[in-house]
Amino acid sequence: MMGLSTRNTRLKAVKKRLLTEFGMGSSLRRQDYTQAAVRAVEDALWHNSINLAELFGRDKSEMLIDVEIGVAEPERVDPAAVRAAFPYGQISVAVVKGGLDVPRGDGGKPTVIANAAISVSFEMGAGA
Repeated sequence: MMGLSTRNTRLKAVKKRLLTEFGMGSSLRRQDYTQAAVRAVEDALWHNSINLAELFGRDKSEMLIDVEIGVAEPERVDPAAVRAAFPYGQISVAVVKGGLDVPRGDGGKPTVIANAAISVSFEMGAGA
């Protein structure tokens, strides 16, 4: 029979995704890609009222939050500003080509639309 301490040393923590939420944000006139990205994150966060940390008996600082932002010009997004939209957790931001730039009929700067996908994970035992 395998002892408890032997079995526990075999368990490895794995990153387990528990929740994914989506959002959309825009910059109507200023063509501000960072503002559109932050608004997309806020939109996703406002759709979520699940208290995952409490549900799993964890501290909110243990939350592993992966954020993917899609915009037409990824290099124009400030990832630090996107991270600042989160009050807690370990935030990882990836900005990729996506979203949409919508031309304006008056010839002004296009409206920028950003999409956000936010995944929340915890490190959990391999059997969890």
